[in-house]
Amino acid sequence: MPCDTRLRPNQTIEQRKQEIRDVVAALAKDLASGKAKAKVGPQGAVAFEGATWDSLRTRSNMTDNCAYRRLMTSGSAAAKMAIAAAEQRAGRAVNKQVVNGGTHSHDGGRSWHSHKG
Repeated sequence: MPCDTRLRPNQTIEQRKQEIRDVVAALAKDLASGKAKAKVGPQGAVAFEGATWDSLRTRSNMTDNCAYRRLMTSGSAAAKMAIAAAEQRAGRAVNKQVVNGGTHSHDGGRSWHSHKG
């Protein structure tokens, strides 16, 4: 995945992969407990917010899109249910094409961006 290759100085790919696994596991735990919330934007983009996630995302240089892709392939059932609940609240499903296209939020879903031309 693209976020696996965002290495810091002197960080190996294996260290990065473990960091990603740890961050996603923490997000899944917070989604299951309600400490973090998922939001679905008007275009079907996804964002997560919560104090732990916000600090982990910044420290690990990881996007919501990458976390979503990772959660959907290897996350807990409770985390997936939290995402499904966000889809129900928004009245739309997460659009995989929008997620893969890079539409994202820098503020937990209050505004949405795409850096494409």
